[in-house]
Amino acid sequence: VRLIRGASANDANHISGPSRSGEGLFLAIKNILPEIHQIDFISAHGTATPYNDDMESVALGRSRLLSIPVNSFKGFFGHTLGAAGIMETALTMESMQRGLLIRTLGLQTQGVKTPLNLLTENKKAEINCALKLGSGFGGCNAAILLEKN
Repeated sequence: VRLIRGASANDANHISGPSRSGEGLFLAIKNILPEIHQIDFISAHGTATPYNDDMESVALGRSRLLSIPVNSFKGFFGHTLGAAGIMETALTMESMQRGLLIRTLGLQTQGVKTPLNLLTENKKAEINCALKLGSGFGGCNAAILLEKN
């Protein structure tokens, strides 16, 4: 698996709260979305908090990515703050290599304004291209695009 490209954008919305419009994450996604790649899977930041999850759903909707399977790994190990991005990227890469879409552990209801194609069970699938999202304090948002060799 290789990194195709990445981008970050800061919406400077609040010290700990994300922009309700998803502007920062939308801009990060917009800056890496190639027209030639079909995205097979999205690993969301997915904190299971109303503002973060809703912001992500809005950003994905604005990016026209609502039909793509989405998960969050945080239900398996919690939110590790600074380590979350690298841990979830490694798990995304492993998912790609194994051809396995991994469910969102603990998901009962979506709770977002813009419904996503959230994974509720593990599924075998060919994952050639994946989008990994991350959001942090101070309005920092990042997106990377990974491709299987």
